[in-house]
Amino acid sequence: MRIVKSNITGPMVIEPDIFPDGRGYFFESFSLYKYNENGLAYNFVQDNISKSKKGTVRGLHYQIGNSAQGKLCQVIFGNVLDVAVDIRFNSPTFGKYFSVELSEANHKQLWIPPGFAHGFSVLSSEAIFHYKCTTYYSKADERSIRYNDPLLSIDWQIENPIVSEKDLSAKLLKDIDEDFIFPS
Repeated sequence: MRIVKSNITGPMVIEPDIFPDGRGYFFESFSLYKYNENGLAYNFVQDNISKSKKGTVRGLHYQIGNSAQGKLCQVIFGNVLDVAVDIRFNSPTFGKYFSVELSEANHKQLWIPPGFAHGFSVLSSEAIFHYKCTTYYSKADERSIRYNDPLLSIDWQIENPIVSEKDLSAKLLKDIDEDFIFPS
């Protein structure tokens, strides 16, 4: 397994060791020992899977307080652009984002720690997206930032995005509450 750090402190791309043969391939999608050994010492409590069609944008979602989630993301089928936005108010990279293409072909994973909003766009005809969470979903603690916030200027690599009503009515980054403070 290889860890590639992003241009923002926190998110990391994980490239697992792939073992192909005449039947297909094998890889460990998660090993507590290996992840702990590489600094990802988190307890995952919930796995989520979504299926989306081309052009869908989901996000930018996050949770606050004791419900703040770290997410380990991967694509089972298709390909997506996965995005993490730094929402740690006193972080030197507050409001900056990191993005990476995750696909069934490259097997990459993206680790997004608490203190980041998360979203993705579907680049293939369909995509099945899987992510492990460090805390349970809490509707009361759920928050969103509008995917097309002009301050963020995220290139989702799609035209005419399909977005839920909830995500369309999300706050702009400049209007969110100061819920995350970057540790000094």
